[in-house]
Formats: sequence, C-alpha cells, structure tokens
Amino acid sequence: MDFNQIMTELKSRKYSPVYFLMGNEPYFIDMVADYIEAKVLDDSEKEFNQTVLYGGDVTADEVFGAARRFPMMSEYQVIIVKEAQNIKNIAGKEKESEGEKEKKDAEKTKYPIELYLDNPQKSTILVICYKYKSVDKRKVLYKQLEKKAVVLESKKLYDNQVSAWIDNYIKGKGYTMGPKASSVLAESLGTSLSKVTNELDKLMINLPPKSEITLDIIQTNIGISKDYNVFELQNALGKKDVLKANRIINYFAANEKEHPLPMTLSVLFGYFYKLMLYHYLPDKSKNAVMAGLGVPFNFADDYKVAGANYPMPKLKKIFSYLREYDLKSKGVDSGSASNGELLKEMVFKFLH
Repeated sequence: MDFNQIMTELKSRKYSPVYFLMGNEPYFIDMVADYIEAKVLDDSEKEFNQTVLYGGDVTADEVFGAARRFPMMSEYQVIIVKEAQNIKNIAGKEKESEGEKEKKDAEKTKYPIELYLDNPQKSTILVICYKYKSVDKRKVLYKQLEKKAVVLESKKLYDNQVSAWIDNYIKGKGYTMGPKASSVLAESLGTSLSKVTNELDKLMINLPPKSEITLDIIQTNIGISKDYNVFELQNALGKKDVLKANRIINYFAANEKEHPLPMTLSVLFGYFYKLMLYHYLPDKSKNAVMAGLGVPFNFADDYKVAGANYPMPKLKKIFSYLREYDLKSKGVDSGSASNGELLKEMVFKFLH
C-alpha cells in the first residue's frame, strides 16, 4: 500500500492491527507513525494505552508480548516501535532460553513477527518502523506481511523527482512556487525529504497564506542565493556562459562550507547524465524532453541549447573529468589544491 492510501485510511479511522513501515526514506515512515501517535487515541486514553518503544532497548519477545495485552478503558492500544531495525531478532528466529520446551517443527522456521501475525491482537495497533532497511520480497516473511499487515515501502526519491514533489507539497499547504524556484531548492537541498520539508515549513511560517514562494523569499529565508547556486551553475555551463560560470565557481570557492565540492559534483553528474539522455531521445520536442528527462516544460529549451554545445564526444570527456575530480576531492592525486581550486580547474576543462 502506498503512503497516500495509508493516510486516507487512517484519516477515515480504518485501522490495521499491524503496520510494517520499511525503507530508505524516513520521511514517509515518520509521517505515518506520527499521525497514528497523535490521532488514534485521545489524550485521556494515551496514558494507559499508548506505548513508544525503541529498538535499542527491547527484544522481539518484549514487543510482541506488549502487543498481546488488552487496552484499558479504550477500544485500542497503540504500540509504536521506533528504530526497529536495531532489534536483532525482529525479523529472525528467537534464540531459545535454556530449559525452554521444544517448539513445534512448523514454528521453528517462523520469524517472531510471523508468529504474531498468525493471531494478532485485534485491539492493538502495532506500528513497526524499520528504517533504512527492507525485507527481501522473495522471502516468505514478506509475503506474510503483505497478506496480514499494512506494508509501506518508503523509497528515496530520485533527483529528478524532488522538484515535482516540492511543487505538490507546496500546493497541499496552499502556496505556489515557480519551476525555477522549486528546481533551485531541489538541487540545493538534495533528496532528503525531512530536510526539504523542514526548510519549507520554517519558510511558510513567515508567509501569508496562498502566497507565492519566490527565489527572493528562498534567498532571504533559507540562505540559498538566487544567483550563486548549483542550478545557476549548470545553467551557465549548458549555455557555455563562461563569465557567469566563473563568477559562480569563484563564489563557491570562497564559500566551500555552503557549497561542498562532492555535492556540486553529484548535481553536475545528474545534469550531464540528463544531457546524455537528451541525445538519445528520438523525439526532441518540448513535451518529449519533459517526459523523457523528468524536467519542467519551461526547461526543455535549455537542454536543446546544451545539447548543441555538448555533443556526445565532449560529454564522454566530461564524465571522465567528473570521475577524476571526484577522486581528487577525496584526496587522490590532488596535491595541495583546495576543493575550490579543483572546481575551477574542472569547470575550465568543461568549457574549453
């Protein structure tokens, strides 16, 4: 079940006995767990019927033992297990204590969670936050989870998906944002949705409802320069605007902490990779470029210009430069050059 479906059911008060929230993007996991923690029980019920456990402090036996309890003067009890990936036996066979009676052969091969899923406590809402890991979909355990629990696989967004996600998030809050502003944010803040939403939420506190979030507002409130950012750098490189590109990299070199070279390299790799894909598009109309590269409609013409400036032989050289300077940024054959000097050297090779 995807995130939106889960949230729709929760808001309709349709609850499952078990929620297994897994994956590399913690944002969606936290959103589901936080909603259940805040909304399922009222304040008078929470004192006796809501428990938050942490994976480093409990065993699987303790988790499922607590889940089998009955609520007190409430329809449900809620148990939220945070950092469940730190419970060594949450998805592995429990180690039997000395003197424990031999279990049935059928049970010996089952994971602790499977044993609970065979007969879950229907008055318990058990939320397992299994961050930065996923259960192998080929295993029986995953198939059992799919049948008997609500499973959320929370995947990190790709770089080219973040801008559209920001647009939808902003619209959901009643604000608007132009494609350039959302692209600058996406390129500057990266793919961590927790970081992105934290910055946007702080920004919106100071804005009137239904207003537009402009580049000027972003610069004032988040500290991302509207003129000196990695988005403007790739734009200058695409147009082979030597003067603008040099102004930006000089600014980056003077502000290395705000513009670390590894992040700049990552963004530029993504940009030139899209440019390579552009060359392979059979249809280079604006709609086809937008669909094929996952870029806003208004940016399609930029790729046409960049494609003319960087034919495939030049792109191959650029990818070799990116690999070379990635190694140098990590101290391999870089001599005494600073990251700022390495960036200037690399961009010179891009442009000439």
